[in-house]
Amino acid sequence: MEGIVIKSTGSWYNVLSPDGTLTDCKLRGKFKVSGIKTTNPIAVGDHVDFRVLGEENTGMITNIHPRKNYIIRKATKLSKVSQILAANLDQAIIIVTLAEPRTSTGFIDRFLITAEAYHIPAVIIFNKTDIYKKEKMNELAGLVEIYTAAGYPCFCVSALTGDRTEMVKEILKDKVSLIAGHSGVGKSALINCIEPGLNLKIQAISKAHLKGVHTTTFARMFNLSFGGFIIDTPGIKEFGLYDLEKSTLAERYPEMRALMHSCRYTNCTHLHEPGCAVKEAVKNGKISKMRYNGYIRIMSDENR
Repeated sequence: MEGIVIKSTGSWYNVLSPDGTLTDCKLRGKFKVSGIKTTNPIAVGDHVDFRVLGEENTGMITNIHPRKNYIIRKATKLSKVSQILAANLDQAIIIVTLAEPRTSTGFIDRFLITAEAYHIPAVIIFNKTDIYKKEKMNELAGLVEIYTAAGYPCFCVSALTGDRTEMVKEILKDKVSLIAGHSGVGKSALINCIEPGLNLKIQAISKAHLKGVHTTTFARMFNLSFGGFIIDTPGIKEFGLYDLEKSTLAERYPEMRALMHSCRYTNCTHLHEPGCAVKEAVKNGKISKMRYNGYIRIMSDENR
């Protein structure tokens, strides 16, 4: 039988069949995905073959179909261990908050770089607009301008009040979407807002540290009543880049990629070479200095 993995708990996989049947499955033997060292050989979103075992309503996964794409991360900069967050995606959505907790632009950019590396369209949703005062709203407007100019759709919403969440429904409709971000940014709250029937568990921010508390412990895929699937993931503290060559890093920035062929040298690193179209665009304000400085930091990070 064929199915899609909709939940992974590490040793058991919940597999959804085309007829809507759910089967708890284990792996047959050890699976290794070619060229990838990862903590999870099977990820939510994987298409698999399995066979049912006896009358226990459990199964054994016998084959993993080739993936069209996936989102993968290293746990930390120094870690050699990687984790596939989800596979076979139509889009990857990062939930961002400017406070309680704060999402750094470095975290945002690393997520976007990974999505670019695996050719997955990315969307940025800025949540918790209901708690921002004038200063934060100005900061939000600046970030939206920067990332929109870079080519990323941006949405500003409040999962608490429901403000502008109808727009989120439109971008999710009939697509397989990954939802990711730090703990506490409101992933589960936003999903509950657009699909109340799921009734996902949410938890208050830790007042001591203004950081989120894990409520989602395993990645899980949910069917949306208005069409499509959404994959909710555990909160991510760090997003380490996996197996990305520095020579190709600039290609993962759409605004830099568009100018690369205008550089004097074909192997331009956009750091110190004369005649660099990217540096000229930064100087003229056509490329965000913030984004470019983030690029420099990653390029200089040998342990990335």
